[in-house]
Amino acid sequence: MEVVTKIEFAALEPKLSPETLRVLEQQLGFLRATPVQVATIPLLCSFKDVAVDAATGSGKTLAFVVPVVEILRRLATPFLQENVQVGAMIISPTRELASQIFGVAQKFVKTLENLTALLLVGGTDVTADLERVKEQGGNVLIGTPGRLHDIMERSTALEFRHLEARTSDLSSLDTITSLFIVSFQILILDEADRLLDMGFQRQVSAIIELLPKQRRTGLFSATQTQAVEELSKAGLRNPVRVEVRSEVKGASTTFKTPAGLNIEYLECEGEEKSSQLVNFLRENASRKTIVYFMTCASVDYWGTVLPRLKTLKDVPIVVLHGKMKQSVRVKALEKFTAMPAGVLFCTDVAARGLDIPGVDWIVQYDPPQDPNVFVHRVGRTARMGRAGDALVFLLPKEDAYAEFLRIRNVPIEKRDKTEVPHIIPKLRAAAMKDRDVMEKGLKAFVSYFRAYKEHHCTFIFQWKQLELGKIAMSFGLLQLPSMPELKRGVLTSQHFTPVENIDVDSIPYREKAREKQRRKNLEKKPDTSREERKALAPSKHQKDRPAKRAKKRSHRDREELEEINSDYRLLKKLKKGSISEKAYSKLMSLEGDV
Repeated sequence: MEVVTKIEFAALEPKLSPETLRVLEQQLGFLRATPVQVATIPLLCSFKDVAVDAATGSGKTLAFVVPVVEILRRLATPFLQENVQVGAMIISPTRELASQIFGVAQKFVKTLENLTALLLVGGTDVTADLERVKEQGGNVLIGTPGRLHDIMERSTALEFRHLEARTSDLSSLDTITSLFIVSFQILILDEADRLLDMGFQRQVSAIIELLPKQRRTGLFSATQTQAVEELSKAGLRNPVRVEVRSEVKGASTTFKTPAGLNIEYLECEGEEKSSQLVNFLRENASRKTIVYFMTCASVDYWGTVLPRLKTLKDVPIVVLHGKMKQSVRVKALEKFTAMPAGVLFCTDVAARGLDIPGVDWIVQYDPPQDPNVFVHRVGRTARMGRAGDALVFLLPKEDAYAEFLRIRNVPIEKRDKTEVPHIIPKLRAAAMKDRDVMEKGLKAFVSYFRAYKEHHCTFIFQWKQLELGKIAMSFGLLQLPSMPELKRGVLTSQHFTPVENIDVDSIPYREKAREKQRRKNLEKKPDTSREERKALAPSKHQKDRPAKRAKKRSHRDREELEEINSDYRLLKKLKKGSISEKAYSKLMSLEGDV
């Protein structure tokens, strides 16, 4: 399959407007369409519901933005003359992706006279968005499900003067909602599987309930899950299913990853990981690289300590994760996007849909908890027919993950490990000079372990087999934190060598103002009483929160996890010789592709 077909946008039926074709060619530089665009644009423009399953980086954004604009362009003139009348809505799982879609859509919306597009995402004051809706209106709403649902529920968002003349009953939410969606035409759910994974099912379902049934709906995703199927049944009417995959010339397998993507895995011991990462970043200093970690704390730590190493002094590093303020996240993404070369340290907040130009390498320092996210991460490179490379770090006891990916149609090969300079002494030296580094290192190590325990592939990522001592060394810890798993003997501290003759309480913050405040606090409270410690300890309700979240997610993902574990059990039988390759292939085909 070619990433870009020989079919020009101008040849699609129904015909696209001259204004849309000009934007595609002159502003975006696209003359020919990708397979997903060829398949989807005509269907949506012909008022068909679609459920699209296409490999990441295949051009899905234009596949729904173009039909949205074309449908609104065809509306009768009176329909959308007033900004309060919403004609289309695009729902995205993350703020970054919603912002990116908004940027693309704006180029087309500007060709529509008197029509406006509005970006509505979380991270900002909702009252400010309500004011924007009141002042500007919005014929095309693009945003995250929580904020969109919030705006739709608040009647004040629709208290427009010209609406008051039409009805005397504005006290009823139903009345206001009906006015709000009187001309609604099309709903787009982008990254539908991620919307559900992130817990937005309630908001998405509520939005769908508020919208008129006589509409077009497009559901787009790179992976189809049982939950997505259920959403499709609830929100789409007799949808046309579009499935586009990448194929390697001469091969019989259809892959879930872009054709120009080369994926490798590097197997190394726990204490070697950070040294291998630093060496990789140094060798690829002239490239543009995204490095994924499992937790926000890990991003904070590595983003703080690695720039202090002389080895990486000329390598610009940007950090991005979900706990950062929205304004900071936007600036970080803009900064990395503008870089000709550099590194982005991030969590899965940047794993879906984002189209960052010129990314050469995707490095997964931590394999994702959800195996479906692997495809989305590597899809940030090799986009739209370009070449790209990806690397994932695996511990020796995690090597079965490579086979697991292969049976899920993700091609991956082993990368040879080379001897590299050890950086653990340098990490420890940085921790001894700055309390901030020491504290962030401890927090990152603990958060990594907690996240590891929640891996979906429990047959491969078995937390009880983790060699915590080696991993703690890789984090550059000075001492091991007090952990229940170590106290009870479930795990051991073998291979960890603590730094001797050091008083960690005396390590100062490098930032003078912060250190001054710390010393001031110590003078006020030289020791914490038993009562104070009890008061500061998390309540039973707080302690139960992680367990409740895990239980909720476990219930939601049970079917998918059972399927994953079933695949792995079959793989083990094949490797042991219990079943033949023919029987294995037959069983896998019966169970279906995930």
